[in-house]
Amino acid sequence: MKHIALLLLALICLNLSYAQEEAPKKWNRSGDIGLNFSQSHLSNWAAGGDNALNWQGIFNYNVNYAHEKNKWDNNISLALGYSHLGDAKAIKTDDKIELNSLYGYKATEKLFYSLAFSFKTQFADGFDYKNDSTNRISGFMVPAYITLGFGMEYVPNNNFSINFAPLTGRITIVNDQDMADAGAFGVDPAEYDEITGDKINDGKTSRFEFGAKMTAKLDVKIAENVSFNSKLELFSDYIKNPQNIDVDWQNLITMKVNSWLNTNITAHLIYDDDIMITDKDGNTGPRTQFKEVLSIGLSYKF
Repeated sequence: MKHIALLLLALICLNLSYAQEEAPKKWNRSGDIGLNFSQSHLSNWAAGGDNALNWQGIFNYNVNYAHEKNKWDNNISLALGYSHLGDAKAIKTDDKIELNSLYGYKATEKLFYSLAFSFKTQFADGFDYKNDSTNRISGFMVPAYITLGFGMEYVPNNNFSINFAPLTGRITIVNDQDMADAGAFGVDPAEYDEITGDKINDGKTSRFEFGAKMTAKLDVKIAENVSFNSKLELFSDYIKNPQNIDVDWQNLITMKVNSWLNTNITAHLIYDDDIMITDKDGNTGPRTQFKEVLSIGLSYKF
């Protein structure tokens, strides 16, 4: 299933590329691919330490269409990174598969009726390294999020846009029965007999939500060789606890050294009250998730 999904993503990119070649005046495409890394080697080092290698691969591709009152913006974003410390098992530091597509029909000069689609998951298994590297807590399609919403998009200029979709459906997929039985990522857990402990019904492997979603995007140049990109997503489920708003906020600062070398700082904040996290003190509940990565590496824009 993993290879089929990756093949579908590749076919989408190829199909959109072909469409752009057929109508060069209506289609615009761009992308970048990069490899960021850091490495240290110690030999007879009196102060102690261990060899380390960290790497992160990224791929972004945009295909946009604009003609008369119609526009269609498409983006695929992929990332995968690992940290290797000594002889220990590699630890995953970054993992993302994200596909976004938005069709807009012009209502006014800066306002569009919009239909927005998004798909999010990851490539590889994730583990709870606080315990050991065998405690699997995520994987490909565990979870996956599929969102489709109708609303309005406001585009005042080329640097900023905000899309509000008050009619949005979201499906959460947990394609692992053991994790579904445990109620991971907000799906309904399995039911067990109170006396024997035997499982009566399997946990649900999917969950449907209906609510409102807001997506704001900002892309600006701070200085000659410094750019800032930010995307904020907010979602409220009308059906269950609408006051608890899910937050997904991604930020990227790129400092360009030359045409092929740059430094990136990424910061990603997530809050979802359906995701239970156990902290270092053993307390379980929803938590604010935060990830920051500073990397230096090679990049190529096309």
